[in-house]
Amino acid sequence: MSDTHAQSVAFVRETSLPPVPPPASQAGAVKWMRENLFSNWVNAVLTIGSLYIIAMIVVKSAPWFMNGMWDTPSLAACREILQGKTGACFSVLTERWNQLLFGFKYPSTEYWRPGLAFLLLFIAAAPVMFFKLPRKLLIFTAIYPFLAFWLIWGGTIWTPLIAAFGFVVGYLVYARFMKQSFAAGFFGGIAAAFLTWWLGGMVGEAIAPQETLLEAVNSRDMGGFMLNMLLGVTCVSLSLPLGIVLALGRQSNLPLIKGICVVFIEFIRGVPLITLLFVANVVLAYFLPPGTTFDLILRVIIMITMFSSAYIAEVIRGGLAALPKGQYEAADSLGLDYPQAMRLIILPQALKISIPGIVNIAVGLFKDTTLVSVISMFDLVGMIRGPILASTEWNGVYWELFLFAALLFFIVCYGISQYSQWLERQLATGHR
Repeated sequence: MSDTHAQSVAFVRETSLPPVPPPASQAGAVKWMRENLFSNWVNAVLTIGSLYIIAMIVVKSAPWFMNGMWDTPSLAACREILQGKTGACFSVLTERWNQLLFGFKYPSTEYWRPGLAFLLLFIAAAPVMFFKLPRKLLIFTAIYPFLAFWLIWGGTIWTPLIAAFGFVVGYLVYARFMKQSFAAGFFGGIAAAFLTWWLGGMVGEAIAPQETLLEAVNSRDMGGFMLNMLLGVTCVSLSLPLGIVLALGRQSNLPLIKGICVVFIEFIRGVPLITLLFVANVVLAYFLPPGTTFDLILRVIIMITMFSSAYIAEVIRGGLAALPKGQYEAADSLGLDYPQAMRLIILPQALKISIPGIVNIAVGLFKDTTLVSVISMFDLVGMIRGPILASTEWNGVYWELFLFAALLFFIVCYGISQYSQWLERQLATGHR
């Protein structure tokens, strides 16, 4: 074969070339920075300015944190050791941690009780928050409120047992009359529960033994972050079902039920929460018979629950309005009655749409529990503003205490936010 003919034959590679890595500017952290931080000159200026501000904050605050004191008995001793240097006095946290978490009157020997109730809260909430867990765990979820009440308040075991029996009776009444009428079953169940609780309470006081397994703690003795958690968890748990009922009642075809729900929602939404707290603390006592005692925490729980349920009702009503009319027609075509249609078709979709709004209200409600400090309830902020700063040892310590309070609230609120985002991703079935 001649050389000319050999040069005219094309060369065909029998193996592929190894893959070449992408350029450094198109992969990894460099690519992310180019797309998110330096995509144009405006973003580049904002990024550089933000980094400069963050660097200045870190440089200025680093000595304050690094020189912090943790083992001094007072602010004066802390300043004496620092000798004019910049430094935080974190000793107030190590000296008064028990008051910040549990208040200044809760018995120190009983701190394990609210601590145990807090740990059991995660077990009780798990089957509700993570729906892939076994449904049998819901039995403990139903028992937990009564168990937590007994752990925190102590006293005789008859009180939570009678309350649990009342709710069982209320559920049986609700299941009996729900097929006839949803409203009759719901309100009949509530009435039966409270009537059983009231009658059982009188019987329990008569037969309850004087000896108790746990030391009784008065509601006025509770405080600190424990009080914020107690109000936040209880009010959010109660306001969600009440908000669902109000939202359905506002869309009811019965004029009386619709009118009551509309008046309740609009009135509560038009009144500040602090006004309702003053009503719970002062005004509500004038409507009770002479000599009647109504627990202050219970009054505050009722008012905060009413306040948040009105807002949740409007959020859920927006979710109901966002559903196409065909969903309601599909429920009718399947022959479902009103409770079945709401439970199986309408509410699951409406609640999925309403998750961001509900979480927003829950986070705001948890932070608003600090308002109880204005009615002389020593929650976390009340403890800081009252007994701790009023003491001669720590008068003048502000940043350390309020940063600690901000950290606790941030952890809880950020956890709620992250869980809501995870739940939205799990329920995003329409995009799969």
